[in-house]
Amino acid sequence: MQTIRPLAATDWDGWSPLWSGYLDFYREELPEATSRSTFTRLCDGTDGLFGLLAVEDEAAIGLASCVVHATTWSPQPRTYLQDLFVAPAARGGEVGHALLGAVKEAAAARGAPDVYWHTQQFNGRARSLYDQVGRLTSFVVYEM
Repeated sequence: MQTIRPLAATDWDGWSPLWSGYLDFYREELPEATSRSTFTRLCDGTDGLFGLLAVEDEAAIGLASCVVHATTWSPQPRTYLQDLFVAPAARGGEVGHALLGAVKEAAAARGAPDVYWHTQQFNGRARSLYDQVGRLTSFVVYEM
């Protein structure tokens, strides 16, 4: 049976391969110290971060990393879903959808129910899910 729960300090061994898979998908490399720091902050809830883990039969099969932050457009904060990843063997089911639902619930519990995220144009499989649960906007992302 699949469950979605908050990320815990004891989850490193399950979370780390998912995180590596996520970074590989986006062709990114991070020093292990950065990954460990990210994991710790997600578990501790520092810097507005929180993490969720999808687990099935005691195996980690998906992750979500979020940032709750203030906004100039509303007195209530918003939630940025920064990372979402489902293990390849668990794709095609309900894991991604369940993670998104859990993100929405966790965000609302933190007083930041408006959730948004970015993805790459080439991420067609994820975008087909996102089209079902979210609304595509016209914003373009720049970096400096």
